[in-house]
Amino acid sequence: QVQLVESGGGSVQSGGSLRLSCQVTGYTGSFNCMGWFRQAPGKERERVAAIDSDGRTSIARSVKDQFTVSRDNAKNMVFLQMNSLKPEDTAVYYCAAGPTWQYYDDGFYCGANGAYWGQGTQVTVSS
Repeated sequence: QVQLVESGGGSVQSGGSLRLSCQVTGYTGSFNCMGWFRQAPGKERERVAAIDSDGRTSIARSVKDQFTVSRDNAKNMVFLQMNSLKPEDTAVYYCAAGPTWQYYDDGFYCGANGAYWGQGTQVTVSS
């Protein structure tokens, strides 16, 4: 059974940094797409970042100067480095992994078809 487990969330002051990690278990291959989404209270889930198995990345325009995404294929992990955090970055962050992509004007992100999701990790940024 494939499971994704996020870690690294927490509370931080504005301008601070956090690094989220996501461990995939129960899958011996390498997902074509791994990435991150987030959902703030009262808002729809939004794409944040994605990375393919060759290391090509997409970062959402809203966080392009703050966040970077990386992965370790050998360990089946994906990471999200978040710098210069702002209160508007407060959300539950979800890890996703799957075989497909969905294309937007700011890049490719993990498609919902066949994707696996983590349970989410809370990130709270105070001003």
